[in-house]
Amino acid sequence: MATTSLSDDDFGFSLVSEAELKSYEEKLKQQVEQQTQAISQTEQAYTDKLEGLRAMIMPLLLNLTKDPEKEYILWPDRANKIGAFIEKINKYVYD
Repeated sequence: MATTSLSDDDFGFSLVSEAELKSYEEKLKQQVEQQTQAISQTEQAYTDKLEGLRAMIMPLLLNLTKDPEKEYILWPDRANKIGAFIEKINKYVYD
């Protein structure tokens, strides 16, 4: 039969004064404020990136919708132009 000592039941808490508790709460509030600001800045950065991508892509889409009654699009050297546009997008997104 195993014997158990009362001192084996440490639940990991300790008693603190009200001043210590308020100090801890203040530290937590500051951490939350800092993280909130960081999230806000990150969100704004992503929003700016998305707006930039939209500004890059919309002219292409608008030009493709011009003269919808015409059945064909004449687009000489499109592979090189599309490749350059893809590089431009990748550079914008990953830089």
